[in-house]
Amino acid sequence: MLEENKSTNIPNPENPEQLNDGEIRNPKTVAAGIPGVLAAAAHVLSEMSPVRAWQALSKLNQKDGYDCPGCAWPDPDDDRSAIAEYCENGAKAIAEEATTKKLDPAFFKRHSVSELSLLNDYEIGKKGRIAQPMYLAKGSSHYEPISWELAFEKIAVQLNALSSPDEAIFYTSGRTSNEAAFLYQLFVREFGTNNLPDCSNMCHESSGVALTESLGIGKGSVKLEDFYESELIIILGQNPGTNHPRMLSALQKAKENGAKIIAVNPLPETGLISFSDPQSVKGVLGIKSKLSDLFLQVKINEDMALLKAIIILLAEEESKNSGSVFDLDFIKDHTINAEAYLNHLQKYSLEDLSVQCGISLGQIREAAELIRPRKKIIACWAMGLTQHKNAVDTIKEVVNLLLLKGSIGKPGSGTCPVRGHSNVQGDRTMGIYEKPSASFLEKIQEVFQFNPPLKAGYDTVESINAMYEGKAKVFFAMGGNFLSATPDTQYTAEALRKCSLTVHVSTKLNRSHLIHGEEAIILPTLGRSDADVWNKQQQFISCENSMGVVQLSKGNLKPISSNLLSEPVIVCMLAKAVLGTKSKVDWDLYLQHYDHIRDSIEKTITGFENYNKRVREPGGFYLPNSSREKNFTTISGKAELNIAEPSNHKLAHGELLMMTIRSHDQFNTTIYGMNDRYRGIHNERRVIFMNEKDISQNGLEPGSVVDLISDKDGTIRQAHNFIVVPFSIPEKCTATYFPETNVLVPIGSVADKSNTPVSKSVVIRVRPAAKNTGKAD
Repeated sequence: MLEENKSTNIPNPENPEQLNDGEIRNPKTVAAGIPGVLAAAAHVLSEMSPVRAWQALSKLNQKDGYDCPGCAWPDPDDDRSAIAEYCENGAKAIAEEATTKKLDPAFFKRHSVSELSLLNDYEIGKKGRIAQPMYLAKGSSHYEPISWELAFEKIAVQLNALSSPDEAIFYTSGRTSNEAAFLYQLFVREFGTNNLPDCSNMCHESSGVALTESLGIGKGSVKLEDFYESELIIILGQNPGTNHPRMLSALQKAKENGAKIIAVNPLPETGLISFSDPQSVKGVLGIKSKLSDLFLQVKINEDMALLKAIIILLAEEESKNSGSVFDLDFIKDHTINAEAYLNHLQKYSLEDLSVQCGISLGQIREAAELIRPRKKIIACWAMGLTQHKNAVDTIKEVVNLLLLKGSIGKPGSGTCPVRGHSNVQGDRTMGIYEKPSASFLEKIQEVFQFNPPLKAGYDTVESINAMYEGKAKVFFAMGGNFLSATPDTQYTAEALRKCSLTVHVSTKLNRSHLIHGEEAIILPTLGRSDADVWNKQQQFISCENSMGVVQLSKGNLKPISSNLLSEPVIVCMLAKAVLGTKSKVDWDLYLQHYDHIRDSIEKTITGFENYNKRVREPGGFYLPNSSREKNFTTISGKAELNIAEPSNHKLAHGELLMMTIRSHDQFNTTIYGMNDRYRGIHNERRVIFMNEKDISQNGLEPGSVVDLISDKDGTIRQAHNFIVVPFSIPEKCTATYFPETNVLVPIGSVADKSNTPVSKSVVIRVRPAAKNTGKAD
């Protein structure tokens, strides 16, 4: 058992009322507003003094400050708020990172690894910042302090003892800066492997594959200003109120400028319904702004069926008056396969598609009518689309609609995959990818005069399998909480335990430090908010947001310990220890000043001309984006419409389809608190949201305690002691919080082409809990 279920007993200052009977209490109908301000303030002030809090928040997302370590939503190019250019969850992220609580050697001496592993993720995360490097010897029960020099030496010994560089895994979190990511991939490739899995493998990999194959670039095409010019915004499989709250301001502004919004999601999320801006007079007065004009409560993973039904109706109108609905000039000049795609639609029945997606024909017609006259359309999506077996094809179906409408490569329109971590897109730009292009490797060889490996490396799922099978023996993580972020928790835990060494570059304690290899090392690093003074000079890093803007990030807080190193410095020292004199890279040059790192990035990666000059300009600069310019760099040279069949989940009697979601009190694997006030959940995370009919048909009642079981490929996976909560969700569909139910996601259930775990469509059964063990798998 990996985790003790103590969540029902953790107090929370936001709402001390305990949920213990499955009742939803006071769910919020408006996102943000004054309640969001109060919740953020409570979190921040519980972790630091008011003075430190002001210092931290006053520079968050400012042009002369630092980038939020939370989501990747872009900052406005010019009209940033001087009061607070951040959201509630951004403030919570800073509360976590800038806390003054710290874990010194005495803490680790008092608490064994096995003792700490009994805590839940919330309790672990609240312990504080790691203040010095820590080492867990083989067979030892406690972490002990270790010097930086000895830590690097131990890592070097293990890596250099491998029979092949491919026996090492080098994982990257989306928090890693451009500078650190570039150095990291450079070191790994000079070491001799492309084993560079990252968090993108588990979230928007499907977006990257779909957009690259359809449009020639794996990034979205819109800028923030496009939202203000758009006539229609379609939001699919995304909950901006919780996962990207600052997006709500952009949506509100779009509405004020006349845009319509269609929301497509299995759950009626508060952030998709209405929003109260706490920085406006109306927001202070509690006056809400309606956001969605139409909410389509689609069944889990039936978005493609819905999109096909909408496009069929649009095609019918187009047939009555050629050119009245579709942009025929755009289709002719910039696309291929449009005719074949439209012919393909003739095989479908609107009635069948309506039943399949769970949306009435009336609502489908309403959606089509909103889309029909409009040309400036933005489509946004997140993991509600990307984490299914047919994710790539579903995203291509979204692109199909935009291409038929000519809504790519013009102001107010385009693709917008909303990334979930603040530099996950930048890390990929810097070369964190297990399948690098030939042109990128050629440039590495040209600039650095060594031959990088050509063989593709392991992605995240492949890395887990390689560790489990003994093919990989050293695991190194640049940030993140690998165990809690990945699927099939028990399997992944066993894979990590089979390693000879696991290493984590981290700011705070997390579960991945407690499920370890024979030896384990924690290397504590600076956070975004920390002032990075190196070589007697204030340094800064840079990040790329969801819309391709690269800007500087410069922390301003005094670090909680003098024994922390930045990620760029850690990589340089690691490379020197591992590669020694055989390295052809001048790591000492990069240790002089980070400007030298950016000089090398400029020489290696297109779009970074005059990097050091442009990144110092307020707001940074945009990277080139070919699809934004209607330059589609696909194999055919044109944007390609895709033909695919909708999914068809055939559930047996008693089976349900589960998707994992976040609560409003978390970001990725970081649990800020035990409440989810938008859904009315208090002091609990082990809940399963179910349709009332499914509750009855399974012989359950609201508040019943159940075990969740998945038995993919004959392997039984279980998660124990979940409270049944009736909720507005389609029949046969359920939702549970991530990462508690990652244990149910089979390692072999992945999306076609992208190999992303299918965490949003897991077939499960529910049964009354056998007994209350007090433990959870």
